[in-house]
Amino acid sequence: MKGNSEAYGLPGRRRLVRAALTGVVAVCAGSVSSRPVLPAATSSGPNSARPGTPESAWRELSTGNRRWRTLHERHPDETQAVRRTVVSGQHPFAVILGCVDSRVPPELVFDQGLGDLLTVRSAGSVLDEAVLASVTYGVLELGIPLVVVLGHQSCGAVTAAVQADAAGGKLPGHMQYLAEQIRPAIDHRLAGAARVDAAITANVLLVRARLAAEPELASRIAAGTLTAVGTRYQLTDQRVRRLH
Repeated sequence: MKGNSEAYGLPGRRRLVRAALTGVVAVCAGSVSSRPVLPAATSSGPNSARPGTPESAWRELSTGNRRWRTLHERHPDETQAVRRTVVSGQHPFAVILGCVDSRVPPELVFDQGLGDLLTVRSAGSVLDEAVLASVTYGVLELGIPLVVVLGHQSCGAVTAAVQADAAGGKLPGHMQYLAEQIRPAIDHRLAGAARVDAAITANVLLVRARLAAEPELASRIAAGTLTAVGTRYQLTDQRVRRLH
């Protein structure tokens, strides 16, 4: 994506586009949670202040994952009062780029609620223009300080890509795009389950590196106002481990 001035033109037009985008995301997209734009000190969950830095955002996610895996979920920000409040806007504290796998829903894995996470999901957390635009929107327009690439154990998309690569074949239809994007993560020195497992981790790190190299994100990372991290979720113990 281009820089702000190039992407939106004159300030008035930029405000119009921002308002339109916010309306589309908050009202039409359904899957993107909403909450009002509030200062960092405003509560985003039970007895907690909304994280305003990359470090505090990661701590909140880590704490939420600990609650999840120990069966102490709080299910924050789901009350009737919150549901009324979020009608007016959103202010999530982290972008989660995760896989479409039904076993790894970010709001549950990190024990967060309405308006806490801006969630983008694609098979294998694969990037395309729509995914890149969605992540960039969260950083540029919503001021989100943390981007998390969330891979997971037993990823079907990565498994299919590894198997197709080994067989010298192609995946059906549009799924071949996934295979092409994941192929650079495959270590041919490994075999079988070890190759798949290593590719899952390597794919997360490659996606994270690509995001961090995007000019609009890279400038914020260099300034310390944004962090992009790669993580991996284990289905066996429900723990999210930070890879980078």
